[in-house]
Amino acid sequence: MILIVIAVSATVWLAVTQQLVLYIHPRYIVFTVIMAAIALALGVMSVAVRPRSPEEPAVSKGWAKIVGITALVLSGVVAVSLIVVPPATLSSATASQRDIVGSTVGSDSQNADDVANADESLIASFTVVDWASLLRQTSDPSFYADKTATVVGFITESEDDPENIFYLSRFTVTCCAVDAQPTGIAVYAPNWKNSFAVDAWVEVTGLFEINPSSRSDASLVLVPNELSGVERPSEPYLY
Repeated sequence: MILIVIAVSATVWLAVTQQLVLYIHPRYIVFTVIMAAIALALGVMSVAVRPRSPEEPAVSKGWAKIVGITALVLSGVVAVSLIVVPPATLSSATASQRDIVGSTVGSDSQNADDVANADESLIASFTVVDWASLLRQTSDPSFYADKTATVVGFITESEDDPENIFYLSRFTVTCCAVDAQPTGIAVYAPNWKNSFAVDAWVEVTGLFEINPSSRSDASLVLVPNELSGVERPSEPYLY
């Protein structure tokens, strides 16, 4: 029963402090909190109606007590760590491990034919996932000539030309952080390391142009007109 109380308390705390989104998709938060409350209610009921058991040997009781205390301590440590230690978002290391360059996350988020004549307000709303989707469909520079991108993401170092190019990256979550998949767009910013570190959150405004780097495989890159550091969004993942 104590374990259930600990688990429910940790879950509710994370939800109230808006940190549960770092673990699960927002659409599951209400469901998770409700199920936690149900689990607590069932736990209380099970204790209330539990029949008395016959006397057990002292040795068995001793081992049961040791196991129970151990489980309680371990669960308490986990629950406290969830509350006390700030949860960390997935980073560039994870993005690299999950192949950010070859990712097809959000492959159907935008259709190039529909976007060809889109107005500025729609273009301004595009995220990293939207632009990555379009770049997979067409690398024709004329398609992007009049489409200014303003996007926010964290920096992942390019393997081909790390001095001049970085990937502006975001994770897309379907259910929880375990299934998070990275996607990103190449940004051409010579000597970017002089101003920013890997994993730093930045906002980039610019146009997509033919990649001037001979070392990089990216056909088009986002060339910044403005590049500035920003705070990590309260919801760092895209859904």
